[in-house]
Parts: sequence; structure tokens; C-alpha cells
Amino acid sequence: MGSGPLVESPSHLIFPRMRVLRSTGSDPALGRLEAIGRTRLATLPTPLLAAPGLAGHLGTGARISIKADDCTGLGLGGNKVRKLEYELGPPRLQGVTHLVTAGGAHSNHCRVTAAAAARLGLKCSLVVNGEPEDPERGNALLHRLLGARIVTVAKREERGNAIGHEVRRIGAAGGKALAVPVGASTERGALGYVHAVAEMRNQVRPEGEPPWIFTSSSSGGTLAGLILGCAIFDWRARLVAVSADEPAAWIRGIASFLSMGAARLLEADPGSASRGVTGDDISAQGNRLLNRVRRVAEDVLVTDDFVGDGYGVATPEGDEAMRLFGARAGVILDPVYTAKAAAALIARLRDGTIAAGNHAVFLHTGGHPALFR
Repeated sequence: MGSGPLVESPSHLIFPRMRVLRSTGSDPALGRLEAIGRTRLATLPTPLLAAPGLAGHLGTGARISIKADDCTGLGLGGNKVRKLEYELGPPRLQGVTHLVTAGGAHSNHCRVTAAAAARLGLKCSLVVNGEPEDPERGNALLHRLLGARIVTVAKREERGNAIGHEVRRIGAAGGKALAVPVGASTERGALGYVHAVAEMRNQVRPEGEPPWIFTSSSSGGTLAGLILGCAIFDWRARLVAVSADEPAAWIRGIASFLSMGAARLLEADPGSASRGVTGDDISAQGNRLLNRVRRVAEDVLVTDDFVGDGYGVATPEGDEAMRLFGARAGVILDPVYTAKAAAALIARLRDGTIAAGNHAVFLHTGGHPALFR
């Protein structure tokens, strides 16, 4: 540990609102991104918080920062809010009266989808597999406080049929339902994390090497957006995805698939013809972006070494990470996702993988209601 306290000036702790997609001669895909329908739901940009106390306690010469996406605002925040901004873009909401989605009995995605429906004046149905131990606790309570209709099925495999049944029920009653994919982990949803990359580029110090960025990963949508954002900005940040449940190879595969699909959404520019841009120009631009996405995706480090005994099962390393982030940084983690990702970050600091002088950014994806299940 260092001999004295580590102090950062306040300007490194909270960053003011900024227009995060300010182009610096970057990819034309940025213009297309701004043209794609987006419903503003999040409080952005989220802050980048310095954690000198945590770094000092760990005895590392690396800087540690926390990208606080638990502060995205809607329905207690988290990473799902950014993704829903694109999944619920205005063209997709035309005539819609209900949102329907699915998840576990304590799903963060279900919580935020229900909050989005309430914010937008829509009704919401949640298909959840399994009964919560106590529906008056954690996300199960929040689902109900947010006014959602709860449809319970026994197994995850039954959720798809139940969503279809709920959509048909709503249609028969004269409504129109939009089915939101689980986790909002789609090509469109991944676009939300291009904005997060833009924010982090503006928030980290420009000198030195690009940072390491650690994030929890499960359904792959957040990681896909980070890959796409790094490709668009040609930013050489070192991405580390820490599985909460799935095998590392599966996460790598789905994130690569989603990031490529999201890049293809940005290939066509609807205003190109009026500017004299040819189809060959568009194809060349798209191919350059896809090649960069492939490169970034290949360089991502994905680990399932911190899953422990399974999804939602706490680990000793995760419990330590929760205590350290709380006591040394004032940041609340959850045992399902963020604690395991933070445990991976701590391990890589301790073993010297992240060396003195490097900058490690922990992307906090939210989920703290899991503490109160």
C-alpha cells in the first residue's frame, strides 16, 4: 500500500453533461447512429468516478475508475436502460399499447422494461419463470410497484410461448403489444453502448495508453455495443468480459454476432443519395467498419473463471469485491453480476496483469436490488 492518501481533483470525479457523439473525423456510422430512432430514457452521460481509496488499499500503482451505469436513472438504472432506448425507438412504438418481455423472477431487465412502460404511458406484461421466495422483496417487488402484469411459468423454456400468448391476448382485447427480447440484447439494443464508449473516451485522461474496461456479461448485448463503439472510434481500450453464467466461448460468440449485426444497421445511410454517395461508397465504408469490429471482437478477453457454482450464487471472491467497493469506493455492487466482474478486476490488479501506470475502468451495470431478494 502507498505511504499516503491518493487524491484526485473533483474534475476527475463527476463530469458535466456533454454531447458525447461529437465527431473527430471518425466513422460515417456516427451520422447513421444519430439518425436511428431512439427514445431518451436514460440520464446521460453517467459519471466516471475515481476510486483512489480502492487502488490504495489494493496497493496497486494502476488507476481505478468506475463508470457508473447504475446511475442511468430509469427504474433504479443499470445497463438495460441504454439498450431499451433503441429497442423502444419511436418508429417501433407506433400504435403500441403494451410492452411484453420475460426474465427471471428477479430480472433487472423486467424491472427496467416495466419502468419504461410506465414512463411512456404504456401497459406492461412480464413473463417470469419461477415464483420468487418473497414477492415483496427485491426486483419482484419493484415489478409490481411499477404496475406490471406478472405471468408466471415454471421453466425458462416456456417463456417464448407465454410471450406469444400474451401478445395475442392483448391483440384480441384491442391493444397492440411490442415484444421486447430478453435483456434487450439485440443488434439494435447494442447501439446504446456506442454512446457509453463515446462518454468514456471523453472522460478518461487523453494521455497514456487506453484503459482496461471490465464489464459483467451474460446475454452479450452490452459487450457487443462496447465492441462496436471501440471499432467506430478506433479506440484501443482493452475489453474484459466477465461471465455471470454462460461459458466464455458462448459469450464471445453471441457478442461478436450482435456487434456485427449492429454494425450492419449502420451501413446504409438514408441520406446518401442526395449527397451523391454511391452504393460502392456505402459498401466500402461498411466493410471497413465490419473489419474493425472483427478485430476488436477477436481481441476481447472473456472469462468464465468467476461464475462459481452458477448464476446468482454468491462467491467468496465476489463477496470480498462487494465489501471492498463499498468500504473503499462507496459503490454498491450486487452478488449476481457486478461483484463477480469486480472480483476479476481485483484479481488482475493483484497478479500484475494490469500494471502500474495503467488505467482500469469498471463498468458498473447496476443490479443492486438483488441485495434485497
